[in-house]
Amino acid sequence: MTLIRALTLTVFALAISPVFAQEATIRKSLTERLPNLPKIDEISKTPMNGLYEVRMGSDIMYSDAEGSFLIQGNLIDVKQRRNLTEERVEKLSAIAFDQLPLKNAFTQVRGNGKRKLVVFADPNCGYCKRFEKDLQKLDNVTIHHVLYPILGEDSKVKSKNIWCAKDKAKAWNDWMINGSTPAVASCDTAAVDANVEFGKKYRITGTPTLFFADGTRVPGAVPIAQVEKLLADIK
Repeated sequence: MTLIRALTLTVFALAISPVFAQEATIRKSLTERLPNLPKIDEISKTPMNGLYEVRMGSDIMYSDAEGSFLIQGNLIDVKQRRNLTEERVEKLSAIAFDQLPLKNAFTQVRGNGKRKLVVFADPNCGYCKRFEKDLQKLDNVTIHHVLYPILGEDSKVKSKNIWCAKDKAKAWNDWMINGSTPAVASCDTAAVDANVEFGKKYRITGTPTLFFADGTRVPGAVPIAQVEKLLADIK
């Protein structure tokens, strides 16, 4: 048994050593030739023969096996019609549900509220308004609305008036769905400012941006059928 174990470890070491050597070659080459390149966190093989993923934080680039060429762009699996780069970035940018700023959000519950969804939205975002109307079709869901005013000063004013409203959800729906401008209101609006800082930290660059209970991040006003599927897939 000792001999078998030793042989197994030797075979395993021989199998993985070329992988580490290749990663080291790429890392050394890119670091020496591109000294201003951000710190490389990870190098890994891709499904495409001879192509390696070079990860710097949540940014993805690609290199050949020698680190002689660097490619910026999307890697598409045309057979499966999948954007592998986009999928990878979404996975890297996932945020654990309990790390989201739920204390700085207001909540709407429909039906049994068992399904969870967090939506970062700017009150002056046209896509957000369209998406908000689609959200009315969801049932058995708890929606945490995070006011995220990134489109200018008027967005900040509207967000803070909504946050200070006696009924935040009503003020939000009145504006986003019915077009009734939020009434001027006054209160502590540090929560709204904190949301903006949170978004900068986690690179939330557009609205709406959705987060699901499993940490999945989805940017944009996606079809409500896709939201339903994502909610249903969470176990």
